Amino acid sequence: MTDPLQWVEASEFARVRDGVADPGDRVRAVATLSRINTLYMVMRAGSGHLGSSFSAADLVSHLYLRELRRPFEDGGDVYFSSKGHDAPGLYATLIGLGALPEADVHRLRRIDGLPGHPDVRTPHMPFNTGSLGMGISKAKGLVLADRRAGRDRRVYVLLGDGELQEGQNWEALAGAVRHGMRELTVIVDHNKIQSDTWVRDVSDLGDLEAKFRAFGWGVVRCDGNDPADIEAAFRKRAGGLAGLPVVIIADTVKGAGCATFAATTSMREGDTLYRFHSGAPSAADHRSARAELLDAAATLLRRHGLDPLRLREETPPAPAPADTVPTRLPQVYGEALLDLARRDARVMALDADLVLDTGLIPFAAALPERFIECGIAEQDMVSVAGGMAAGGLLPFVHSFSCFLHARPNEQIYNNASEGRRVVYVGSLAGLLPAAPGHSHQAVRDVSAVGGVPGLLVLEPANAAEVRAAVDLCAALPDSVYLRLVSAPVRAAVDALPAGPLEVGWGRTVRPGGRTVAVGAGPVVLAQLLAAADLLAADGIDLTVVNLPWLNRVDPQWLGALADAADALAVVENHYTHGGQADTVARALLERPADRRPRFRGIGLTALPRCGTEAEALAAHGLDAPTLATALRSLTA
Repeated sequence: MTDPLQWVEASEFARVRDGVADPGDRVRAVATLSRINTLYMVMRAGSGHLGSSFSAADLVSHLYLRELRRPFEDGGDVYFSSKGHDAPGLYATLIGLGALPEADVHRLRRIDGLPGHPDVRTPHMPFNTGSLGMGISKAKGLVLADRRAGRDRRVYVLLGDGELQEGQNWEALAGAVRHGMRELTVIVDHNKIQSDTWVRDVSDLGDLEAKFRAFGWGVVRCDGNDPADIEAAFRKRAGGLAGLPVVIIADTVKGAGCATFAATTSMREGDTLYRFHSGAPSAADHRSARAELLDAAATLLRRHGLDPLRLREETPPAPAPADTVPTRLPQVYGEALLDLARRDARVMALDADLVLDTGLIPFAAALPERFIECGIAEQDMVSVAGGMAAGGLLPFVHSFSCFLHARPNEQIYNNASEGRRVVYVGSLAGLLPAAPGHSHQAVRDVSAVGGVPGLLVLEPANAAEVRAAVDLCAALPDSVYLRLVSAPVRAAVDALPAGPLEVGWGRTVRPGGRTVAVGAGPVVLAQLLAAADLLAADGIDLTVVNLPWLNRVDPQWLGALADAADALAVVENHYTHGGQADTVARALLERPADRRPRFRGIGLTALPRCGTEAEALAAHGLDAPTLATALRSLTA
């Protein structure tokens, strides 16, 4: 039986806050209750970022209890998170303080609930988070706008230490000094771990204090998990440094607040990966962490003569039976790349701080001399790859697709202009998983890179097609953008055989009649196969075609397909503008008018929604029932 989950009501936050007279203990108490609710929210959602939320909890509690003036009113001081991974903890604090509806404690990463990363559609989130590195620049812009409007308020922004690898942070510093932005305070959550591993082992930040001082900033350092030290740092900032923009370097522990999650106690000597950056903890770790947090809360309450903490309890629903296979495509990809590298000495792997999620751990372990960790610096990574290609190597560069197609877009184009052959591998592509929110849902990547000369965009559907794609990437004369979906693969798609991959050609995976649906990748093909079953009940025999090439279509192949169709739809895990449907439609328009089937492109038309897989697919009309309705209307 699943363990019950426990959470703290806002009324309990208020009781504890009012009953603890000591300011430091009050901050510590709110941070502890916020951690309890953060754990509840992440467990209930099944995913989220615990380590970053816990490391920042004391800082966030101090800001809202001791520092910000009228934070929930128009014209009050502004705080926002640029690092973003602390969103569950920030939400928990705001709910506990009554600034967000209490019902939101149950709605992390759900449709119409609290997105996985901060979003302006959520109250008291002045900016979206993502990509990393934008926070100081946005804060500067807000300060300039406030000055123009005559508003007197202070702006605080929280950065992660791994985030400081993004160059935009350093571009932003000089301007803040030039404009004398005394209103601006940057707080660095210096927990020493970026995503899953140590900052020092990825791209060492060196002497942070000296770097900020060299730009003319005021610098204060403190223990970011000690309320008294945090208080002293902010008082110093308000004193002799009042005329400068100031950075507070807050030394914290990732997962602080309970031994189960704290990096100092959960990582053994020699460990390279921190286990609690993302995802829900195991049942055993949940029990252990909850016990530690409740004990910490009980100790605080006893010290101040308060009654024991009253908790609400909920038994989470049992998960629905899954029709997915356990294998995820990035992990299959990593194994295939390692196999290729053992056969091809030119192959190099470059990563942007996502070695776990991009499937590269086996490669890095087996061939460390051919693995380059570039950190959170995608532009640098892509240009390094261009230099490698100029030197005769075959670089494969890796990140989440949402970051890989966007941050280094100019560098990708520059590599193409030089004729450098590079393989770009974007994981987490498309709408799913939808829980992290739109900053991580890559649904404009095909349009962003699809027009680059000499660059093919390829989205494999299952493990067999991934393996075939990796070998093809090494053999093709062109560069390739390999678009990998990270959501689990449905069993029906996993069972599809991998036919030969030929540029611009697709293959029929479900023979049927003269209504044809074209798609690519595991998400779209799974929904189309399910839609075909629904349509069969109405006597419509849908033909389903897998066309894994998203920016190329062979005219001869398409001509034969069009001649056998009265109606043709292209369904894509992408925005409708600039995606695969546009490529197919253009090719169809070059055929004689009397040889064109009725055509429709189906894809996303709005900012992708955060939620469960079923919620997101339904919200965007990409679930099987909605697709069946759309295809049914196309045949009428």
